[in-house]
Amino acid sequence: MAKRDYYAVLEVSREATTEDLKKSFRKLAMKYHPDRNPGDKQAEAQFKEINEAYDVLKDDQKRAAYDRFGHAAFEHGNGAGPGNFDFAGAGGLGDIFDQMFGDFVGRGGRQRTRAGADVQAAVEIDLTQAFSGTKVQVRVPTRVTCEACRGTGAADGSRAADTCQTCGGAGKVRAQQGFFLIERTCPTCGGAGRVIRNPCRICNGAGTVQRERALQVSIPAGVEDGTRIRLSGEGEAGGQGAPNGDLYVHVAIRQHDLFHREGAHIYCEVPLRMSQAALGDEIEVPAIDGSRQKVKIPAGTQTGAQFRLRGRGFSVLRSNARGDMVVQAKVETPQNLTRRQRELLEAFETEAKGQARSHPEHEGFFAKMKEFFDGRE
Repeated sequence: MAKRDYYAVLEVSREATTEDLKKSFRKLAMKYHPDRNPGDKQAEAQFKEINEAYDVLKDDQKRAAYDRFGHAAFEHGNGAGPGNFDFAGAGGLGDIFDQMFGDFVGRGGRQRTRAGADVQAAVEIDLTQAFSGTKVQVRVPTRVTCEACRGTGAADGSRAADTCQTCGGAGKVRAQQGFFLIERTCPTCGGAGRVIRNPCRICNGAGTVQRERALQVSIPAGVEDGTRIRLSGEGEAGGQGAPNGDLYVHVAIRQHDLFHREGAHIYCEVPLRMSQAALGDEIEVPAIDGSRQKVKIPAGTQTGAQFRLRGRGFSVLRSNARGDMVVQAKVETPQNLTRRQRELLEAFETEAKGQARSHPEHEGFFAKMKEFFDGRE
């Protein structure tokens, strides 16, 4: 079945920014994650498709190749997936064509090792877990080393592999095309340079089999929303002794009912009664570490006033620094007044009208308003 367009898979336009790609990937990965859809083969297939699309489009070089060549950029002779498309070499565009169409004459006949593909996973944690750090278990559908043949691809007890007779072990064959003599991946051995005469019946000679792995991932204290954690060698197993790929775990942080985070600082909005704000008070507020903190509210506190608790915020990764906790005041107007409360407030309002500077912002606003209208008359 033909592959879907990677942009369509991630539900973004071709002009999508890196941040747009990341947001869409996280949303879709959480929706179709196997842990949320146990036994749903269609969801599992979509999860793999989403990972594959993001693995290509998140990388500027891979994305440029995909935009120009489409899926053909990753369907080169050795059949490796996008996680194995190598743009890191010094040969630039020539290396890209080497992998897509084979090496030009003179580029050498060395055999490339096909490492296992990288794997993507997503986890969601609480803000309190992000503060203190935690360990989470992720279940990842991937390829692991075949136990029957121990990753060699050959049936137990048989000779692992013979030199390919078509290419003589080079992994490439030459073909004349007009004025050019071009080397292509050997169609017999797929570029390996060896042929397994008696392949393993479990993995059919691949050296790897499809399995779901459960891995425990350590989330460091202070981790930010959208952080990507790399676990080296925990991706797909490489076939026939090749190195494993890596596992990338994307961390999403749920919103909290009491706190919100800005960098290393943590904010908590605290509603104050009108009388508390006017008269002053000492209140107790929760901190992200689970402790109780006392905050002195001075008389005349207004909505938006901030009170800072030093060193009560998040750890800064790879340093000993700590952010602060900021308590934000929000003065609440009373509702459902009793008759007595209404009488008291009416008496207060009558007295306040004749008292200068009792409400300086209120008085200042209406003074400016008067000047504004006087200037227009």
